[in-house]
Amino acid sequence: MAASTVDTFLPEALQFRSPTTLVDIGANLTHESFDRDLEDVIARAQAAQVNTMIVTGTDLSHAEQAIELARRFPGLYATAGVHPHDASAWNAELAGKMAALHAQPEVVAVGECGLDFNRNFSTPKEQEQAFEAQLGLAAESGLPLFLHERDAGSRMREMLAAWRDDISNAVIHCFTADRETLHGYLNLDLHIGLTGWICDERRGHHLRPLVKDIPLARLMVETDCPYLLPRNLPAKLKGRRHEPALLPWIVREIAQWRGVSEAELASATTQTAQRFFRLPTES
Repeated sequence: MAASTVDTFLPEALQFRSPTTLVDIGANLTHESFDRDLEDVIARAQAAQVNTMIVTGTDLSHAEQAIELARRFPGLYATAGVHPHDASAWNAELAGKMAALHAQPEVVAVGECGLDFNRNFSTPKEQEQAFEAQLGLAAESGLPLFLHERDAGSRMREMLAAWRDDISNAVIHCFTADRETLHGYLNLDLHIGLTGWICDERRGHHLRPLVKDIPLARLMVETDCPYLLPRNLPAKLKGRRHEPALLPWIVREIAQWRGVSEAELASATTQTAQRFFRLPTES
């Protein structure tokens, strides 16, 4: 098969369709792997009832690209922020440019921002400075926060607690931590985003009993594509690139561990996402 067509289809066994419309709150559709077939990716998502996708902006360039995609495709929206990996680039000029992006109608959240003490591509001090500044931008704009945290739960909670009265809503995207960290976030009235990590028998099994602890009104779902392809899919996928059309499979897995129907979980997470990001409620 030609390299240009590797990811332009899904096997029939992976053509899922949600019983009701879904919102993928974290889709990295600006990733280069989507350049050749983005229209097909969006069409497959819509066929699966994933009619709304929040395109993640992790730095200035990707946030600008996310906004352009949101302008091109109905049902797409953008976030704008600086990921902790890139926190060393934060300065006054970048802050001003981010504030301008937050005023664009396509932007529905500040982020992806936060803390990542696992890899420390930027130093913890640089991460905290950039995160503190973006908390301030969220307070100024009134937009919700789209947050990244890894191995930094305690410090993240301290910083969020100091700003909690000033910011609106916030979601810990791609939550993968433990029970104590989860309840710390819930005690701050934060939202939780779950991904295909829960489908990973090597490292996601600890999340399964925690699913019932998350109130439905604060639970949202996401692919984090092209990353985190579910490991328990019923068929292999050439190229192994994750995409929004597979979100119904993740919803099925979460619903199983929560003990509810797919339809109930899909409906609840969609309503929560629509409220959180202030999206139109039409499906």
